[in-house]
Amino acid sequence: MKKFLLLTVFALFMVITVACSSDSSGEADGSSDDGSWEPEEPIEIVAPAGAGGGWDTTARMVAKVFNEESIIEESIGVVNKAGGGGAVGWAYVAGHEGSGHNMFVASPPLLFIPLNGQSEYGHEDFTPIANVIADYAAFAVAADAKWDNLNELFDDMKEDPSSITVVGTSSPGSMDHIQFVKIAKAAGVDVTKIKYVSDQDGVGLTQLLNGSVDVFSTGVSETVEQVKAGTIKVLGVTSEERLEGEILEDFPTAKEQGIDETFVNWRGFFGPPNMDEAAVAYYEEKFKELSDSEAFADIRKQFGWDEMYMGSEEYSQFLGDEKEKIQTLLDELGLGQ
Repeated sequence: MKKFLLLTVFALFMVITVACSSDSSGEADGSSDDGSWEPEEPIEIVAPAGAGGGWDTTARMVAKVFNEESIIEESIGVVNKAGGGGAVGWAYVAGHEGSGHNMFVASPPLLFIPLNGQSEYGHEDFTPIANVIADYAAFAVAADAKWDNLNELFDDMKEDPSSITVVGTSSPGSMDHIQFVKIAKAAGVDVTKIKYVSDQDGVGLTQLLNGSVDVFSTGVSETVEQVKAGTIKVLGVTSEERLEGEILEDFPTAKEQGIDETFVNWRGFFGPPNMDEAAVAYYEEKFKELSDSEAFADIRKQFGWDEMYMGSEEYSQFLGDEKEKIQTLLDELGLGQ
């Protein structure tokens, strides 16, 4: 009888322990009885690159608006995890499977890098939350270069593509390379013969100015200050229409120069694998509120970004479609896996 009583007490203790554990787990992951979710600890956004670039700037501007506009009450920190074209940061977030408090900012390299065989992680390995902006490419040359528009440049490249060197910060087969190739192909250039060099040390602009390279393929915002200073000129940008803002409005699009192609540098946020659906729904709503806010509209204008909000499901479909297009182009260049 005594033994039976001890077993009964032990069983009751285990039931209470498990129940308490479940309650504390629910509190930690932010879930509630009605199936909704809210963060209950600091949120970490990973920028999978160093400070100052597009990922870092986007992450920090988003965190700033979330906090200053009280869209999200929990504190939000941004950490930089540079390396592998983004792969180091992706691996870090992948290690937080199921977490509702970790995410990273991404753009087309999340498609390019895995397709090039340089990362084991692709967009399918994460939870798409929301896309927030569209950025665009700019093709710049030195202020005293002989070309004044894209057609003049591409006419010379049609005659001898390898005589003109294009520099970008990304590796061959990644964004700065492919954004140039996509426009050049639409203009009739043999893209398999384009001479592209990768500037991994951030000296592409220096190379352009000292004459080591001829064309700088980069982001629109990276060109503004140098255009103001009169050291470079932008031959074209990859947006559908001219961008708004001082200096930006002077940049002609490829389309208005008769080249029927665009390139969108989408930028959005992803959670770890198997992020809870309730957490995804929470963040979708918050990112939509951010996208619609005047504060973030001002930031878009400041950096020359366009509004491009997509929720999780739409984002996932968009990424699948983009991946197919990129795979076709990489195969043509002999860079596909």
